[in-house]
Amino acid sequence: MILIDQIAAQRGDRPLFSNLSFALQAGDCIHLRGENGIGKTSLLKMLAGLSQPDQGQILWQGQALTELGDDYHGQLHYLGHKDALKDLLSPYQNLHWATQIAGNPLSEAAILHTLAKVGLLQQCDLPVRSLSQGQKKRAALARLLATPRPLWLLDEPFVALDTTAQSELGEWINNHCQQGGIVILTSHQQLPSIQHVTELTLTRPL
Repeated sequence: MILIDQIAAQRGDRPLFSNLSFALQAGDCIHLRGENGIGKTSLLKMLAGLSQPDQGQILWQGQALTELGDDYHGQLHYLGHKDALKDLLSPYQNLHWATQIAGNPLSEAAILHTLAKVGLLQQCDLPVRSLSQGQKKRAALARLLATPRPLWLLDEPFVALDTTAQSELGEWINNHCQQGGIVILTSHQQLPSIQHVTELTLTRPL
């Protein structure tokens, strides 16, 4: 379970949100909504342990993130606006090193199987810089399938994906939640069919 307890954030002197509280259990999916600059990305970064709220706290399995450190980071996938790929490396090499760093090295067969799932088997040896934006996003999303982790934090994950890829990602999210995972995502696009998704709209403090 992840619990957000009365957190607040601001950018410079401008408040983004305050007194924000919600909790997610295994199998939950939440869609963060709100106007540009409202703090959706800031909130995801806090949930990823990359920054701290100005007030309140975030708990994972009953413990504050500040107490968990790397133990918590090993429980989540954070996919931000940047795809976190090395342009000179291929999708195969990127996934190989990502799983090595994550402490979950995969065999050649497992890496190729994962790249086939995301539709990049034919492009597996091409440098990432030669891929389309949609293919780069697929290469980044491959990490979700390669290394099982209970918490997915996805910032605009459907951007640059075609309709087929968006539907596939929706299926991966559904499967992850059905297996007891938690997903928190932002998107300005219409979501594909995602079961039991809850919408949460961030608003500025009065």
